[in-house]
Amino acid sequence: MRAGLIGTARALRGRPAAIAGLATCLLLAAIALAAPWVAPHDPAAQYRDALLAPPVWAGGDWRFPLGTDDLGRDVASRLVWGARVSLAVGLASIALALVPGVLLGLVAAFFPGWPATVIGRTVDLLVAVPGLLLAIAVVAVLGPGLANTTLAIALVLLPPFVRLVRASAIAEQAKEYVVASRLAGASRARLMFDTVLPNCAAPVIVQATLGFSTAVLEAAALGFLGLGAQPPTPEWGTMLSSSRDYIERASWLVTLPGLAILVTVLAINLFGDGLRDALDPRLKDHG
Repeated sequence: MRAGLIGTARALRGRPAAIAGLATCLLLAAIALAAPWVAPHDPAAQYRDALLAPPVWAGGDWRFPLGTDDLGRDVASRLVWGARVSLAVGLASIALALVPGVLLGLVAAFFPGWPATVIGRTVDLLVAVPGLLLAIAVVAVLGPGLANTTLAIALVLLPPFVRLVRASAIAEQAKEYVVASRLAGASRARLMFDTVLPNCAAPVIVQATLGFSTAVLEAAALGFLGLGAQPPTPEWGTMLSSSRDYIERASWLVTLPGLAILVTVLAINLFGDGLRDALDPRLKDHG
């Protein structure tokens, strides 16, 4: 395990874009974790004497370095707390998609009869619906909110994990070490979890990393549509939605949350691409 981490670190060292993406992700994570200490104000506090105050570069006060919104709330504080909300939704969505996705993929690979058929047809059905539309449908049924948003995004992210693990497990089953373990009397459960699964970890880690950016983007899209985090929760998509009416009068209200989403998604994708190439250079031609 340690040797694998060292090898991955060495492979990433020659990819400055991936290193920059990783550094940005770590910075965003640190900001999110330290939000109570980093944010200059309470994200829900309203300063009625500073409605739509401009940022400092537009003649504003250093009391509100990135300006305020139409309710007098500090934009910088809401962006910082929004990082915590967006990253938490992304991590939770990945976790909820990863565990059942790996289990279903292994079952489909090791039980080629009706279980594989049922899992395959269900995954095909989910893939046939565009991701955002599927998430909207799920949230429309369950109701808006962060918990239901997380479940909806996890459902969107589930099919790639199932397909990836199934394909990887089927490929591994034909290799000599798996055949030897089977002839030695290893149970099917041991073959699945102890023998095959560790050798499928690399592509799964890459898929989880790239899926994280999709989760952040989907959460922002649902928030923008009013189906994700509900006011006054500081979330980047919700901030974009509430500032649409002020796009000409107070452009920073739209620009800053949009930049936060852009930088986060770009950083995760840069790191994910570099990690993919580092763990398996053959995937570079198929990315």
